[in-house]
Amino acid sequence: MTDRSYPDSLEIIPLKNPPEATIRVPGSKSITNRALIMGALSDPIQGCEIQGALCSEDTEIMITALRELGFSARTDWEKSSIHVKRGSHESPIPAEKADLFVGNSGTSMRFLTALVSLGHGVYRLDGVSRMRERPMNDLLSALGQLGVKVVSEGGDGYPPIIVHADSLMGGQVQVSGEVSSQFLSGLLMVAPKAAKDIRIHVKGVLVSRAYVNMTMAMMRDFGVKVEQEGKTRFFISGNQKYRSCSYHVEPDASAASYFLGAAAVTNGQISVPTLNRDGLQGDAHFVDILKEMGCDLLSPEVGKECTIIGGPLSAVDVDMNTMSDCVMTLAAVACFAEGPTTIRNVAHIRYKETDRLKALANELRKIGAEVDEFPDGLKITPRPLHGAAIETYNDHRMAMSMALIGLKVPGIVIRNPGCVAKTYPRFFDDLELLRK
Repeated sequence: MTDRSYPDSLEIIPLKNPPEATIRVPGSKSITNRALIMGALSDPIQGCEIQGALCSEDTEIMITALRELGFSARTDWEKSSIHVKRGSHESPIPAEKADLFVGNSGTSMRFLTALVSLGHGVYRLDGVSRMRERPMNDLLSALGQLGVKVVSEGGDGYPPIIVHADSLMGGQVQVSGEVSSQFLSGLLMVAPKAAKDIRIHVKGVLVSRAYVNMTMAMMRDFGVKVEQEGKTRFFISGNQKYRSCSYHVEPDASAASYFLGAAAVTNGQISVPTLNRDGLQGDAHFVDILKEMGCDLLSPEVGKECTIIGGPLSAVDVDMNTMSDCVMTLAAVACFAEGPTTIRNVAHIRYKETDRLKALANELRKIGAEVDEFPDGLKITPRPLHGAAIETYNDHRMAMSMALIGLKVPGIVIRNPGCVAKTYPRFFDDLELLRK
């Protein structure tokens, strides 16, 4: 369903007039992939119906992996729905052996490594060359503390990962939160299926806490209990059951940020239906940053619609840790603000699909912006901009964010635009709707 042809490069033609549009973004990737894991662990016969699910490269990777692990995953992409169930298998993981390829899907690598620890057998997980550069040691160490035999094939803490599983017994575990919150989310989701209770202590600062809050909220929606003891400790009773349900996925707030950012850049008015600022996604609060920069924010009814009306933009100094997937969107918008914008506390995005701070600094300088790069962020000082061919580093968020600049600046060419298939296959089609 995500297969389509993209050119090797795509020039973004500036808009002639400020747009006035309504854009319906697809479902959240983060919620879809979590729902797939929880649905797979739910009642083995009834399973779970996931509605509003995202059809993208990342979610199809997760679906394929679950099928290879012996789960049933039936998709109806015309209705944006997935039905997942285990079937009549005694083990939480039907297959006793699997060789899983996860591409460059970080959620799939981290969540599936935790998931297969519930099984009985040998499981290997690998991905593209960039995935082999994305750290896994913190999760491997945590699973090892719980008695799981899990190793990095190269002995360096990076994929390929091999898990020798004999069910998950339970116990106490420490896990670092400084590189990725996905390690903790993966542990949380499988902990209710352990034979005994699990206590988790997070060492250091937990990055992207909003995604852990999302995980816990969804676990409760699926009928399992997780208790937070202070900011760094979690308790999960063993032998719980995820309930079967029909679960609805929120629209992707990260995807929405590009169109709301487009309104800011072009002085337009763009609405995203059903974007809920009080929902599960921390990125939904990106609109508050746009408001601080000078945009008008219209949210007449919670959960119904969010509208941004662009205006003269002022610079901001902002901690983006809780909405780090919107860093690139803010960087693009910052190029059109009055004064320097500073983005802080996002060192962990250097370990994403690419080193996002370095990549942003490189490409923004290429078009004329002044950029200071710090270990944990950037300062972007607007300067007269000009066209250039933009490297995307096979990173979907680089392609989508830099396209916003092309709505105002002639000559912006996005190389490898097809990388948007990772989370938003129809992004460039929806971007064209701003011309109507």
